[in-house]
Amino acid sequence: MEYDLIVIGTGPAGEKAAVKAAYFGYKTAIIEKETLFGGAEVVSGTLPSKSLKETSLYFSGKYEKGIFGVDKNLLHKASLEDFMYRKNFVTTAVAEEIRLNLERHGVDIYIGSASFKDAHTLNITSQFHTNKEITGKFILIATGSYPYHPSQIPFDAMRIHDSDTILQITRIPSSLCIVGAGVIGCEYATIFSTIGTKVYLINDKATILSQLDAEVSLELVKQMHDDGVEILFNTTVDAVTAPTTPEASVQIALHNGRLLETDMYLFAAGRSGNVKDLHAQIIGLEVGKRDFVIVDKTYKTNISHIYAAGDVIGFPALASTSMEQGRVAVAHMFQTQDLEHLPSHFPYGIYTIPEVSMVGKTEEEMLQEKIPYCCGKARYSDLARGKIMGATSGFLKLVFQKEDLKICGVHIIGQLATEIIHFGLELVESKQTLYDVIGKVFNFPTLHDLYKYAAYDGLSNLSGHKIKP
Repeated sequence: MEYDLIVIGTGPAGEKAAVKAAYFGYKTAIIEKETLFGGAEVVSGTLPSKSLKETSLYFSGKYEKGIFGVDKNLLHKASLEDFMYRKNFVTTAVAEEIRLNLERHGVDIYIGSASFKDAHTLNITSQFHTNKEITGKFILIATGSYPYHPSQIPFDAMRIHDSDTILQITRIPSSLCIVGAGVIGCEYATIFSTIGTKVYLINDKATILSQLDAEVSLELVKQMHDDGVEILFNTTVDAVTAPTTPEASVQIALHNGRLLETDMYLFAAGRSGNVKDLHAQIIGLEVGKRDFVIVDKTYKTNISHIYAAGDVIGFPALASTSMEQGRVAVAHMFQTQDLEHLPSHFPYGIYTIPEVSMVGKTEEEMLQEKIPYCCGKARYSDLARGKIMGATSGFLKLVFQKEDLKICGVHIIGQLATEIIHFGLELVESKQTLYDVIGKVFNFPTLHDLYKYAAYDGLSNLSGHKIKP
């Protein structure tokens, strides 16, 4: 069978690329080796972890407790089935919607593992059918990534986990050691601490999430500490010893000499490009460190008709950017001339508790680039909407140029940060100023008033006297 485009993988990059090519009338096929569609976005990463976050908030009563005088822990002690129910429901429902979306657009679906026979031909092996071969004028690799496994860690998917197997636990751990204070590690640290697990977070640096504005990072550390997460900075793990009995603990020997004993262990420090089963060496595909596929700005590999997008190419490895990478790749394959590149700014969301989101420059970047700047800040607790929600912490910060008041960065930590960042995205993209924000009318009461309060605070910081919003 011959196709204009063959896509390998049904994750966000693969699905959107296949649908776009089919929409423009190109004969398209997609190959998926799993029974559930959606890749890490649906099965082992984005949606499952975010669903667990919402479930942990619900059963902990974290935001409601103290407002209405109700502690949900007293009304219903969450079982593991309760904790996993929403995750499983969302995963199944979204995976099915992806399959239906592909079918609606006339994309041919093949279930099985793909490998290159030559630069245009793929073998598909499956337990459900005899081996098949299909050929494509273009091929898009969208196979995602998988958790990196250091050889010295005795992963067993029962007590010693990676970021995939932690989603398959059969009970809630009483204590958990997490190695890696990146996005995945911090998200799981706050999720499990919220439901009562004692969490130790091991970080080999002095700060967490270095891509964040430093003030936001420090605030997240403070709130994690307040919620019982013990963060051990500037240390690493020398050895992990698996328990020999169900009653025994995981033994974690730290480089600083401390020995931790925990119920479970999660290694969340890095991923690798998922290309090893493709037999890409047959066609001379160029890959870099940890098997991430090397691409140019159009997502073309070193082979002119083969493209790659999504987690398999590494940073930023976000579902949101992966979708657009797939669409951009198709635009360049078929010269659709509708989407030549990703926008220069995109929002970055971290689904910790509390959420963190940002767009544009941090204070540290403004200093490094020697741009005279100032900041304005507004706290959730000062807003009417914040009081209604019971928010006792969280803030929004605007970073702007002193000369013309142009907003260069927006940084938020607090409830719904990943939702309300999109107005900030528009401010940064369209180079709006503090006066543009002040001139807007928002629904009242809403969290968008954070922008207006922060703008007035910025003007106050410039003038030296307080301007009342």
